[in-house]
Amino acid sequence: MQTIDLIIFLVFTLGVVLFGCSFFRRNTSSDEFTSASRSLPGWVVGMSIFATYVSSISYIGYPGKAFASDWNALVFSFSIPIASYFAARYFVPFYRRSGNVSAYAFLEERFGRWARLYASTCYLLTQVARMGSILYLLAVPMHILMGWNMVTVIIATSLAVIAYSMLGGIRAVIWVDAIQGILLIGGALLCLGVVLFSMPDGPMQAFDIAFHSPEGNKFSLGAFTADLTTSTFWVCLVYGIFINLQNYGIDQNYVQRYHTARTDRDARFSALFGGWLFIPVSAVFFLIGTALYSYYSVMEGGLAALPAEIAAKPDYVFPYFIVSKLPVGVRGLLIASIFAAGMSTVSTSVSSGATIVLKDFFGERRARSGELEVFILRLSSCALGVLGAIVAVAMLSVESIIDAWWTLSSIFSGGMLGLFLLGWLTADGSPLTLLARRAKNPRRRFVAALAGVVCGVLVIAWISLASSFHLPGIHLHEYLAIVLGTTAIFLVGFLCLFAQNAVSADYQ
Repeated sequence: MQTIDLIIFLVFTLGVVLFGCSFFRRNTSSDEFTSASRSLPGWVVGMSIFATYVSSISYIGYPGKAFASDWNALVFSFSIPIASYFAARYFVPFYRRSGNVSAYAFLEERFGRWARLYASTCYLLTQVARMGSILYLLAVPMHILMGWNMVTVIIATSLAVIAYSMLGGIRAVIWVDAIQGILLIGGALLCLGVVLFSMPDGPMQAFDIAFHSPEGNKFSLGAFTADLTTSTFWVCLVYGIFINLQNYGIDQNYVQRYHTARTDRDARFSALFGGWLFIPVSAVFFLIGTALYSYYSVMEGGLAALPAEIAAKPDYVFPYFIVSKLPVGVRGLLIASIFAAGMSTVSTSVSSGATIVLKDFFGERRARSGELEVFILRLSSCALGVLGAIVAVAMLSVESIIDAWWTLSSIFSGGMLGLFLLGWLTADGSPLTLLARRAKNPRRRFVAALAGVVCGVLVIAWISLASSFHLPGIHLHEYLAIVLGTTAIFLVGFLCLFAQNAVSADYQ
């Protein structure tokens, strides 16, 4: 790495941290810290949602996945239009009307405080796992480029992100996200152009090699069979639908952004804009990975000529190409854009997680001073950042970060979407109005929700542990944990509530 590359990278990173910290003086209340006083334009919020989607998991993990296998993981993106439509049509107005910045306050209203704490705990576990995955991927390129110790890079990056998240609040996070989102798109397109035009016989050679590779069609979206034990097209699509509905419907990262927009129209636009923009950009990342496969296939010595460390870790291939093939200056820009992708997502997790700690675990207390609430938010931001760094260090032995993250998110999410749908679809004015009229008894709702959660958690535990512990029976793919866990919570809770109503009607 040349001096000019290092200067570009350091100037950008330091500039981001200082820009985020510049919002410090505006954070005099918890409302400003958590919702920016509902004053941000829709396009900025939408770009922030997009930047949250495009983390280092996308920037490094997607090319690594495409290089090692095919485009099966891209199917996840195809589910986003469904989720973004439901968000703009139903979720955004629902949360904006509630006025509560916590995504899980609604669960307390429907089922009691235990439901809110259950969902909040699942959310925090998911975000810590996500931060760990991303911080790990931020350390990879610097280890390859500079030979820096990955643990040191993880710690340093964590401190930088914690600094502006803790001082600047959600306003700093969203504005920094918007800037970083623009940079990472430009960096990805630039790198794709360099790879394609580096092919000896021109860009089309990359496509020809990928279509006729010995491993099969590198553009394959996966098998279209009904097999539920492997990552088929349908497994990825259903997984994506449930994950993205959960993201838009009950993920604090997104719900908190709905509250920061100036108007309801801006909030709806941000949900659609951020989600739809991710689809073509994620395709660019997969194309980079496929193009890298073609590029190294025709180089002298072929794929076998790659260093053993790189060949063993597909996630290292893209950073290796950056350091070995990109021209001076461009190299620094690409590393800066990778950091942009990672820092934006980590800062989002830190900010939203701190909001959950204050609102859900400390509770709403009118007697508490604004200064104390801001102090709790900043302390929580710091603690969550530290936990994320610890998880990142633990992930140094992971082979594929995409597989690890998707599995962890499917398990830790705990079927929160099922609990939310059970409450939402049985509330007054919901699509299930007939049942909603009979769902006003708090005790019945409590029993139904608790029964659903217990069954859902058991389903998730079975799917997650069956293969590892060689348990008898069918071993389903880990991605289905959130799908079947969510379904179990909703169906069991719904049927339990319906049965209670039926019994009550008979006695009457």
